[in-house]
Amino acid sequence: MSQENRDSLQCVVVTPEETVIDVAADFVAIPLFDGEVGIGLNHSPMIGRLGYGELRIGRGEDTTRHYVDGGFVQVADNQVSVLTNRAIPAEDVDGDVAAELLRSALGRKASGDEQLTIRERTQAQARAQLRMARKGLSRPN
Repeated sequence: MSQENRDSLQCVVVTPEETVIDVAADFVAIPLFDGEVGIGLNHSPMIGRLGYGELRIGRGEDTTRHYVDGGFVQVADNQVSVLTNRAIPAEDVDGDVAAELLRSALGRKASGDEQLTIRERTQAQARAQLRMARKGLSRPN
């Protein structure tokens, strides 16, 4: 392993359309489908399924936040590779839109396993976006 790999953690976030993030980091917090995991320098290799929620990337005193919409993460050789359908900067998550999406999903009737799965996924996505939007509102300007 090179000296550079031992001293830095690289975080790359890719959507089907583009590479959204490619930065050095001290710490990355990732929303997995069954909880959150923190990744630091020299973390053990892993592959995980993403949930819906907040991806945090820390570098020094700065932390950037993005909403990620499911997908997968791979950690190996101090590189965190995130493959997701969407990665939206936290400040661009619209709480009003998420609230309306949740209301719509809660009111949607589901007959059959496929429709139930879609309704549950939509509710989980909307709730995760609402959490991020509310967290953003509580931050000092």
